Amino acid sequence: MNSQTQRMTIDGTAGLMEVLLDEPAPALGVPRGTAVIAHPHPLFGGTMDNKVVQTLARAFVLCGWRAVRFNFRGVGKSQGAYDEGRGELLDYLSVVAHFAPEGSLAVAGFSFGSFVASHAAQALAQTRVVEKLVLVGTAATRFQVAPIAPVLHDRTLVVHGEVDETVPLVDVMDWARPQSLPVTVIPGGEHFFHGQLPLLRNLVVRHLSAPFA
Repeated sequence: MNSQTQRMTIDGTAGLMEVLLDEPAPALGVPRGTAVIAHPHPLFGGTMDNKVVQTLARAFVLCGWRAVRFNFRGVGKSQGAYDEGRGELLDYLSVVAHFAPEGSLAVAGFSFGSFVASHAAQALAQTRVVEKLVLVGTAATRFQVAPIAPVLHDRTLVVHGEVDETVPLVDVMDWARPQSLPVTVIPGGEHFFHGQLPLLRNLVVRHLSAPFA
């Protein structure tokens, strides 16, 4: 994302995992916490370098968070093989354990990554506070996205494109409606938010700047 991005590998449950770490500017003071961001589907070109994932990382960094992106098992230099979300959840939790074993935590994901992030939030909320949850292009068409606990609703931002060709908006609404969970719809937005990434970044920054509920 910038010249300060640190690339490294850590141990995961399927072997080494490739990770990118971005720190906020020193002028912002001590980092507010750590945000872990999950990428789109590994079998369809999804990586931690995806433009939407980069946009999420940039938004978190602008708001004073450390942003951690990683390649799921079998992607890039991360070892292992695609595991239909089960192993990918373990990957996510491994990154949290490595970079944010304590302190403020934000959970985020795009597309397939939002499916994984929803289950990560569900698992993590049993033992710690998830301060912010950001789900973009939530993959509610092919996957069983976890429900969001009511206590997290005020801390959650769900963003979807009006004309998403990969995950129809109606499927996300069908997931959100029983929970009375608001969905922010970007008019004319496609799955990858072509030409609308600055707007997406601004929506996330606004969410992150809201008081902790």
